[in-house]
Amino acid sequence: MQSSAGKKWLGRSPSEWLSSLPIFSLLLLTLIIGTGEMVHGQLLRLGERMFGDPENQVQYFLLRADPSAPTCEANPDIDALVAKQVAEAETAPKSDLDALFGDVAIDPNEIRASLEAARDQCRERVAVYERVNKAITPEVEVFREIETGFFGIFKFGTENRPLILLIMVAIAAISTTKHFHHISLRPPRTKKDFQVYSLAMLGANLLMTISTSYYLKLQYDSGVPVENPLISIIAIALFASLSFISLKDVLKIPEQAEEGGSYGMGLLSIPLYAFMALNAGINFFMDDYVAGLAIYFGQITELSSIFLNLALYLWAGMLLKQTRVVSLFMDILRPWKLPPEVFTYIVLLAAAIPTAYTGASGVFVIAAGAIVYKEVLAVGARRHFALAATAMSGSLGVVLRPCLLIVVIAALNKEVTTSELYGWGLFVFILTSTVFMIIALLKAEGRVIERAKAKDALPQSLRALVPVSPYILIMLLVVYGYEYLLDTRLDEFTAPVMLPVIMLFVIIFDKLRGGPTKVGGDTTADKKKNEGLEVAVRSATTETIGHIGALIMLMALSISVGGMIERSGIMEVVPAEMGSVWMALTIFMLLMIFIGMVMDPFGAVILVSATVAPIAYSNGIHPVHFWMIVITAFELGYLSPPVALNQLLARQVVGEAEMDKAAEETKGKAFYYRYERWLLPVYTLMVGLLIVTYGGQALINNADSLKPVSHFLGLDQLRPVELGDSPAAGPAVDAPAADAMPAVAEDAPMLDPAAQPVVELPAESVPAVVPATPAAAPAPSPAILQAEVTEVVSNWAAAWSARDVEGYLSFYSANFELPGALTRAQWESQRRTRISTKSNIEVDISNLNIQMNGDEATAEFDQAYKADKYSDKVRKTLRLKKEDGRWKILTEQAR
Repeated sequence: MQSSAGKKWLGRSPSEWLSSLPIFSLLLLTLIIGTGEMVHGQLLRLGERMFGDPENQVQYFLLRADPSAPTCEANPDIDALVAKQVAEAETAPKSDLDALFGDVAIDPNEIRASLEAARDQCRERVAVYERVNKAITPEVEVFREIETGFFGIFKFGTENRPLILLIMVAIAAISTTKHFHHISLRPPRTKKDFQVYSLAMLGANLLMTISTSYYLKLQYDSGVPVENPLISIIAIALFASLSFISLKDVLKIPEQAEEGGSYGMGLLSIPLYAFMALNAGINFFMDDYVAGLAIYFGQITELSSIFLNLALYLWAGMLLKQTRVVSLFMDILRPWKLPPEVFTYIVLLAAAIPTAYTGASGVFVIAAGAIVYKEVLAVGARRHFALAATAMSGSLGVVLRPCLLIVVIAALNKEVTTSELYGWGLFVFILTSTVFMIIALLKAEGRVIERAKAKDALPQSLRALVPVSPYILIMLLVVYGYEYLLDTRLDEFTAPVMLPVIMLFVIIFDKLRGGPTKVGGDTTADKKKNEGLEVAVRSATTETIGHIGALIMLMALSISVGGMIERSGIMEVVPAEMGSVWMALTIFMLLMIFIGMVMDPFGAVILVSATVAPIAYSNGIHPVHFWMIVITAFELGYLSPPVALNQLLARQVVGEAEMDKAAEETKGKAFYYRYERWLLPVYTLMVGLLIVTYGGQALINNADSLKPVSHFLGLDQLRPVELGDSPAAGPAVDAPAADAMPAVAEDAPMLDPAAQPVVELPAESVPAVVPATPAAAPAPSPAILQAEVTEVVSNWAAAWSARDVEGYLSFYSANFELPGALTRAQWESQRRTRISTKSNIEVDISNLNIQMNGDEATAEFDQAYKADKYSDKVRKTLRLKKEDGRWKILTEQAR
């Protein structure tokens, strides 16, 4: 990114005050929000331990606010009240309805019993009020101020995540546009390049401005109150500002632009963001769907948690780049003088771990790609081979725990769980990395390099471990600190918050330790990196701004392209029934490669989940197998022309000078070596994809004969239950057997709320011919109805526990009585936020009591709820009604 010119104030340029500081504050706020939830959970537990009084039945949650005094009478005159009610009943005028049923005898004993029960309940409320009031000491008041303050921070962040994300993206996009940092096939160099670049950006931003303005007008014209107009106003201001910047660039070409060039080559400099906006925008405008760009762009606010996590991952990557951690780890390998192919293989295996934790392949390429390129080149590799390794360094780990992309897939597709995808992803990782090693060795040029002896290399590697060990210790201390202080483990849900914290501690140590960090002393470049802490964090944040603006804007417009594809009807061309699972596999494999070539991963997953995945399942492709194909095909697409996002990022981090040297180095060589940076990744992932696609299906079809092998290898837990059922084993039947139900991981049950109990009958009891006219079914007995309601309540709790938002909401009737003054949309949005923002939810029900009343039922039970660090226990009542054969919740009350 080019530095801004201008005067400095307190040592900072205007752009730093207007971009770096606000982005740093928003990133820090996002961290505080995520950590605040964990801290708040621990505070609740601490409050219960310190101030809870089990003997007097006072729990801390009762002390979080001053109780309201009961308004009932604790010592009423029962005799007087009985006499009064009897007198009122005798003198009350009779209605026509009363005459219809005849005289009803007035029983004073029943009235007395009712009044005494009300008195006893009132006395209990008064007793609770007095116990709670007595327990609220000055210490409790101080503690609850701290606890509720943390809760307020978390609540503010949760309710305003879309706004925080949009402000962050707006600031980053303006800075990215101003400094020409958007991702393109090649960066602009000449004046004509900049002219084409700026005109395309102007057209794209004007289309976005028109679309967002029109969308806000539509919302106001609809007559329905606009839920959050500030989001649309910020979007309009953002694209209007970007249009102004692009207009200025059109009128005034940057000074660094070179002479010459051509408009044809200038087309390659058009940012992918602008290319997507122009294509989708023109398509939508021609289809009289002016608001289309704004609507699809707005989906980033619907997925604000995911994109905020991506911003945190980018920041963690840039903080890592400011340290010497990667270089120090490379020092462990250097003494062995490994062949470039073997060295690169080890590097790619090691890179898979941070790739998995940074959530997306491009993040690691941005953060460590330059170091990977330099180190692979230093061991004697060809430049094109080093470029291929750099592009692939972030590709192989996307199938490993705790990659964010897998979490998104599992969240959008209840047919799969993260445990299943991560389990099978491990074998895909082993497969693709092995294929890379084989192809690299087969294409290795004959070189004579003196290999290091173990007796010489091992001591050097052990010495190189010394400067690395403090960093490892810091990482472990932060991880264990979270686990023991906040009861939070490092996983796919907590990694976005924990990784930046880890890197901040690492960078603090790295910058404060001073002195040499490597055996033999630091180089000039190493010493330059050992700058002050504030400078390092500021530099990391500044780099993060460019990548947030470039990547998230690209992803947002990729969603628009997905919408354009969806509206075009192209997906409808895909036949619903393909006749053969092998034909279906081939079609979907090719389609996924194409989607991966033109879309970012998150937008592509959203598109595929909504359109292609259901067709794949219906054609006999196992859901886990399908998504392994999708992920592998996407990674192949990201490394293949015409877009090849990871190749573009690799080009960006190594610089144009190295690209020119690579082209010069391979002049006159064979075709493969001239284009090795493209061909090696494509060969690797294409071979891997073919094996995953067809080999995976062969494994499914022959699962029975392979069971002893999988058991010997300890893979039973990773094998889907359906693996033993060949899709071609026989014709589909109307009533599936129990063993054909989808497998569900224990830690994340994904239940179909519409599913009814399946009764498995002996084979001999099934008639060969189904009668043409079935007999009328008798009315179900109360016992059967109670069993149905019991199952529905259990499935409702299981869907809630699995954070399956769609499944959870499907249990509620369209006539559900909404709390407060919320609309249905507001209530659903609130529930989505509260469920999806939790990393773990456990809902246990006990003491279930069901009362039937025709087609309605009342279910009362004790509910134990635990989410992350918060827990409570309530007595809950659900009123359900059978609608279209399914029990639906009408009311929900807790006490």
